[in-house]
Amino acid sequence: MTILYKVHNGLYVNLTNRCPCACTFCERQTRDHVSEVNDAPLWLEHEPSVEEVIAEFEKTDVTPYEEIVFCGFGEPTERLDALLEIAKYLKAHYDKPIRINTNGLGDLIWNEDITPKFAGLIDTISISLNTPDAKRYQEIVRSKFGDGSFEAMLKFAKDAKRYVPKVVLSTVETTITREEEAKCQAICDELGVTYRIRPFH
Repeated sequence: MTILYKVHNGLYVNLTNRCPCACTFCERQTRDHVSEVNDAPLWLEHEPSVEEVIAEFEKTDVTPYEEIVFCGFGEPTERLDALLEIAKYLKAHYDKPIRINTNGLGDLIWNEDITPKFAGLIDTISISLNTPDAKRYQEIVRSKFGDGSFEAMLKFAKDAKRYVPKVVLSTVETTITREEEAKCQAICDELGVTYRIRPFH
């Protein structure tokens, strides 16, 4: 069972396979690992306990990695309490920035504003924007929370900015038009967050 895995210069933490979305582009729809960067199967036999994750870190040389990323084959905020406890351990033992890759629907998952919990623990939050259009967003991500998901994701990004040093909204190159990318940039400018166009793999 893969709990920690490498992607480029980051060490990734695979906490859960649960997710409120069924994105049309998600790699877990068609494979058991992440693209060509690693061949470690990311479908979990069980959700690892905090102790299991810490044990994996204790036997891993973290030195070569630029950052630690909560990502995996699921939405990491589904296991918010475990994520925060592990982040506290990481901050106490390693001098590495911590990032969360998320769909930005954690507030809907927990029915509360979860962003204050990230203060002092999370350095970057990267949120999948996917498209500047709310209707198209729901068609792509197929969130179980329905049509309010797009606005909830944007609110999450805006709120997170108060507690997390760097908040990024991203799309994938070639999946939307240049005009749509310009609209995404305008959304990010209005929110005061960074816009990133991720390379297509």
